[in-house]
Amino acid sequence: MNIQLVVEVLGTIAFAVSGAMLAIDRKMDLFGVLVLGLVTASGGGFIRDVTLGIIPPSMFVSPMLIPVGLLTSFYTFLTVHWNQHMIPELPAGLFQWILNFTDAVGLGLFTVLGVNAAIDAGYGDCHKFIIFLGMLTGIGGGMLRDILAGLMPAILRKHIYACASLLGAVCYDYLLLCMRKEYAMFTGAMIVMLVRMLAYHFKWNMPRAV
Repeated sequence: MNIQLVVEVLGTIAFAVSGAMLAIDRKMDLFGVLVLGLVTASGGGFIRDVTLGIIPPSMFVSPMLIPVGLLTSFYTFLTVHWNQHMIPELPAGLFQWILNFTDAVGLGLFTVLGVNAAIDAGYGDCHKFIIFLGMLTGIGGGMLRDILAGLMPAILRKHIYACASLLGAVCYDYLLLCMRKEYAMFTGAMIVMLVRMLAYHFKWNMPRAV
């Protein structure tokens, strides 16, 4: 089993759900939901590949990533549309919790994928670069999503977002020295997810000037 492909597909699904749900929350139509879901799911990988000089980016080469992103976004749209009568009965904040959870999953998985891509490209000895690229891959899709949705990007305002990705990239880079790759990937991604969800639950924020 290609563990990297599995992680990329799972990350694509998670980020596509996140993007599609934000589009629904912003009252976009079906096309808007599909576009925002796909951009969220593939934006980080696109930025990563362009940074590494990989042309065309993997999203256009892989037979799975674009179809998975579009199908996930479409299914999310249909699920909400068919069950919209139940939305008022849902617990307060559940919609936002699901959006944040799927976003945290995508953030964690794409962070470790970014580190892997930099290592595979031959930059394994340049730890600052692979950590930076891991963070950039993790936050890239969400950043493009927020811009298209007319919001200030989450990396500039949200409870410990880019910092969670940065921490996970650092941990994954050093865990590779002492454990097998798949275990290190799982642990690094889980660190990102855990920090993000704890920050969301406890409203942790970076300091502000005013």
